[in-house]
Amino acid sequence: MMKFIKTTKAFTTFFFLTITQLSLAQMPIQVASPDGETKTIISLDEGNLFYQVSLKEETFLEPSALGVKTSLGDFYKELSYVSHSTNQIKTSYKFNKGKASHINYIANEVSCQFTNTNQDTLYVIFRVSDNNVAFSYRIRTKERSTNIKVFEEITAFNIPNNATTYITPQAPPMTGWELTKPSYEEVYTFGESINKPSLYGLGYTFPALFKVNKTDGWILISETGVDSNYLGARLGEPTKDGVYKIEFPQEGENNGIGGTFAVQAMPLQTPWRTITMGNTLKPIVESTITFDLVEPLYPPSKEYKMGRASWSWIVWQDQSINYEDQVKYIDLASALKLEYVLIDNWWDRGIGKERMPQLIEYANSKGVDVLLWYNSNGYWNNAPQTPQDKMDSAPARQREMAWLESIGVKGLKVDFFGGDKQNTIKLYEDILTDANKYGLAITFHGCTLPRGWEKMYPNYVTSEAVKASEMLYFDQLYADDYAKNATIFPFTRNVVGAMDFAPVFFNKRLGRDETYGTTRRTTDAFEVATSVLFLSPIQHFGITPNNLEEQPKYVLDFISQVPTVWDETIYIGGEPGDYCALARRKGSKWYVAVVNGKKEARKIELDLPMLNNSKASMIYDNEDRTAGYKNVEISKTGKMTIQVLSEGGVVIFN
Repeated sequence: MMKFIKTTKAFTTFFFLTITQLSLAQMPIQVASPDGETKTIISLDEGNLFYQVSLKEETFLEPSALGVKTSLGDFYKELSYVSHSTNQIKTSYKFNKGKASHINYIANEVSCQFTNTNQDTLYVIFRVSDNNVAFSYRIRTKERSTNIKVFEEITAFNIPNNATTYITPQAPPMTGWELTKPSYEEVYTFGESINKPSLYGLGYTFPALFKVNKTDGWILISETGVDSNYLGARLGEPTKDGVYKIEFPQEGENNGIGGTFAVQAMPLQTPWRTITMGNTLKPIVESTITFDLVEPLYPPSKEYKMGRASWSWIVWQDQSINYEDQVKYIDLASALKLEYVLIDNWWDRGIGKERMPQLIEYANSKGVDVLLWYNSNGYWNNAPQTPQDKMDSAPARQREMAWLESIGVKGLKVDFFGGDKQNTIKLYEDILTDANKYGLAITFHGCTLPRGWEKMYPNYVTSEAVKASEMLYFDQLYADDYAKNATIFPFTRNVVGAMDFAPVFFNKRLGRDETYGTTRRTTDAFEVATSVLFLSPIQHFGITPNNLEEQPKYVLDFISQVPTVWDETIYIGGEPGDYCALARRKGSKWYVAVVNGKKEARKIELDLPMLNNSKASMIYDNEDRTAGYKNVEISKTGKMTIQVLSEGGVVIFN
């Protein structure tokens, strides 16, 4: 990889010319956001293509390489500038599965045209909106060619030397439980140096958060628009100068099945790489860039219902997948006015396909719809759970889905994928596309990061792709650090897509009768707050039937009405490892969630202009770590101070 030159302030200022001045020259090319504060410069240095990114005249990405290696030649060296054109993008859309429901996207676009030594053409398209930069490649050839393979991307992100990382490592293939990794279920770094090697020496997964200490700013890097035409990428190991290059899937993923390259019919179009920046975490938390750049791939066959679900497996485990226990969880869902019950693995054996219609009829009589678990595969890992061999081929999948539709199942949770190769991405897409024909909503577990899928696939709901709540059950050390980890997810994983963490636990020990199992460290109010803090259009709760008798009515009432999709989201305060405070709006109602990542009690200052000069309700920490309730008056300034216990939390709502 070529050597990068760190920029000086003078060098940066020199390049930040006006659009009028730049139009007189071929290169470099600059494009700025509508507010003029986010800027990208594309430059050509001895045939090598670079870009750099700044916010408010401060560098957030130093000169970083662009380009690809393909079966039709190299498109990253010995390039010649041809031309560039500009365009303004203005779109508005409604969105019913995320942090905001009415979104306006305005960006300035530049399409830069280059040729390589074969006189084939590389287009690099940049879109720059306020606080966001996105780019994609397009390739056309002078001679007729039906397809092209992309073997490698030269694409890199040159992070300033003084930055620190909040990123999660890529796992080795065919490792972990029953050889199901990689599945995006590793721990995050908290403020490590940018050149520190990853845990496994395989780089890091998207999204990747960095704190740029010189500017006291933040930058989040990810990708969106990945479908069956490409593969899921990641960041490679950093260089000593903090350069992270795009890497493709490892050979061993999915038991070695499929290639590590992408292949498309010509002309080639790659997914979008996204860069979101801010002097605080506010623009990152509130960004919708993941969805701004993609379009629906097919219309919905029906209106898919989002909501909340009871879920026996997360605490009662495999032993609960029987008819009698599922009736208890249906009754729990009904009592809490939850829309769904999720019935997990082994249901075909523990309940039986012949009894499932009867169980669904009972659930429907209680106002509850049913979601069922499936194993994604039959041969690329050792996960034994059934139903198996039902989702990996079109004939089997369509037969099964037709039966599921006939008995009234409303959605599936499909598990154990273990890779980012193009053929695996195609499996995700095939499952979604077939499921839509039968009116089935889809949740993925043991899976990759969703990359714009909420908007691209109308029946896609949510993905795990995080070290989720099942590890609270299996690992006491993870349970011990849960409060700290909970403060990083809203700034990383959950920013770019639905996250099926499956929150809200009230059992003091995560076992069926609370006489065994891992010990929960968080307060009850913390757990209530996670129902708002973590975003998943269908939220699978860790609540158990005994909680109906143990929790006060105000807690149960809150769970009975808390939304799972939102009209607006606002960052209030915090950063990873410290605390997190977000406000979300549904209709005219605001919900403010605060969690304390520290192991000591503290006071936290909040600025809540959306609630100023109003009365609200608060669920807070009692001294005994149960949840208290009181009415509060918000001042005319909207400012207030809250007291939270160690690993505690607060919810304020009107």
